Amino acid sequence: MNHPTRVECEILLNKYDTPDHVKKHCRAVADTAYVIGCALKEKGFSLDTDLIMSAGMLHDILRVRDKHWEAGADLVKSLGYRAESEIIRVHMTYSPFSHIEDVTETDLVCLGDRLVKEDRYVGLDERIQYIIDKAVNKGKPEAKPFILEKKKDTQRFIDEIEEVIGAPVDRLMEADKMDS
Repeated sequence: MNHPTRVECEILLNKYDTPDHVKKHCRAVADTAYVIGCALKEKGFSLDTDLIMSAGMLHDILRVRDKHWEAGADLVKSLGYRAESEIIRVHMTYSPFSHIEDVTETDLVCLGDRLVKEDRYVGLDERIQYIIDKAVNKGKPEAKPFILEKKKDTQRFIDEIEEVIGAPVDRLMEADKMDS
């Protein structure tokens, strides 16, 4: 399958005026999803890590627009990247995560997005607290139970990944940071 390279994704982010802070976020999500995908691939899982990288890089390409997931998906599809488009379209509402034996590239990009705050990996607890605080500050405290339900499913998925790779995802990301 044809996926844009990381450099091509950077060119697209620039072409469509993605703000710098959003580009940094996209890079961090892509890197997080890619590292986890590679760790699973080493354990025998069949994953397209090029797709993981490109979809992660482009998932918020139009984040400054209303319904950015739909606008971004439509844009990326029009550029010929159907698989990336499908991931981008669902990244804001994706649920539930697959069980590990059925893990997909979509699972990993969406997981990366739930583990990254702004431009750095922070793990699930900090990211979810940030999302809850954001909802409360926007006058939507009723969103908290829904967010916590998504957190439970995300934690279940992380637990399954950790069982397979034999290490905490947090440690995997620390090791990657030290390698960079």
